[in-house]
Amino acid sequence: MSENTADQLPSVINDILATDNDESINKVLANLDSLLFNDQYSLLIEAVPLDKRLAVWNHFNADIQRIAFVQIKKETRRWLVDALSDEDCFELLAQIEFEELLEIAEALPDRFLTYAIKHLDDSQKALYQQAQQYSENQLGHNLDYDYVKISDKLKVSSAKRLIQKGLNKYTDEFYAVDKQGILTGVINVNVLLMANDDAILSDLLETSILKLAARDELSVSSESLISSEKMSLPVCDDTGIFIGRFTIASAYSVKEADAAEKLNKSGGLTKDEDLFSSVKQSAKNRGIWLGINLITAFLASGVIGLFEVTLQQVVLLAVLMPVVTSMGGISGSQTLTLIVRGLALGQITESNLKALLIKELKVGVTNGIIWSIIIGTITYLWFGDTGISLVLAIAIFGNLIAAAGSGVLIPSLLNKFKIDPALSGAVLLTTVTDVVGFLIFLGLGSLVLL
Repeated sequence: MSENTADQLPSVINDILATDNDESINKVLANLDSLLFNDQYSLLIEAVPLDKRLAVWNHFNADIQRIAFVQIKKETRRWLVDALSDEDCFELLAQIEFEELLEIAEALPDRFLTYAIKHLDDSQKALYQQAQQYSENQLGHNLDYDYVKISDKLKVSSAKRLIQKGLNKYTDEFYAVDKQGILTGVINVNVLLMANDDAILSDLLETSILKLAARDELSVSSESLISSEKMSLPVCDDTGIFIGRFTIASAYSVKEADAAEKLNKSGGLTKDEDLFSSVKQSAKNRGIWLGINLITAFLASGVIGLFEVTLQQVVLLAVLMPVVTSMGGISGSQTLTLIVRGLALGQITESNLKALLIKELKVGVTNGIIWSIIIGTITYLWFGDTGISLVLAIAIFGNLIAAAGSGVLIPSLLNKFKIDPALSGAVLLTTVTDVVGFLIFLGLGSLVLL
């Protein structure tokens, strides 16, 4: 694998999008195994428009398909399950391990989930059922089971032989339990290596144990582990029985996921929205936030409207201006967040930028039609003026389309000129939506109302 492998994803995406048939896609992907890391295959699937995805997917070998299927976003996974035949899904799910099944269970239809569970061995089924006792946000649902658990009655020599067999990642301690499985202590691997072979483990155990509870919130547990400066911590159920461990890798993964979710929420996006989600789904996802923003925008207008008795009709334009700019701002920020995320992951290239722009403009048109009708109706009921209602509706429609286009083009241009779009994109986007909104609204107001 070349030193620049991490930079190959945009190039592969460009080459795929330049093809016009499945045979050409197969030629592009002929050397794919030497070009990408395992965690980039899911990014590749999500960066390719829907009409080319299956061809890319079918080129993956079984191992890569399993990895990508687990790593792709929930919305993309659901699309893939619908696109594949039942036989292909069954073949794929037969290879899924129970930890992976826990991650994807929510996005699987019942018949596929039942099939996947059926193909787990007895020990994996038991662990799966144990994890299902806890919600996705609880630690007990997200445990690691590659640990060393020993009896507290063992001799040191017996424990040392376990070390000789090799240790799993993030293993700096052995966990000792009694006959009931209750955690009685831990012993550091380095301490164990230096101990006398004839000593009994129970005499060496550290009984003042830093441990986590299975019902603890996942994000809180992550912070606890990170601050402990340990590689992992034991996790016990309500009765004190040791059921697994939580590793430092998982803790940082949770922390990164929380940060990404906060970023998405700041733009009104769901964490699982696909770059090429359907226009209907994207409009639906963002429409909720547009509705919330509409409430705050009309609150601002309502405060100004308290003084409408002293104002003439044209001044009503000033009362409603915050509605235009605010709706354009929130719509643009949603698109901006999605594009910035795609740029950061290397999923957006010059080849798929046009397709993304067209898709986002369609979302803008869809939301523009819906919300211009809603806002125009509310304005008419509020002021009883057909002219002002029509002017506002047209301005909302035009500004949402402008916001969608700006949300794609501004971060893309900033990235091209080596300027961080995450830092400066929002400022430029707000300026564009404000200026366009004012020009459309006030310009039409001058023509229609004066």
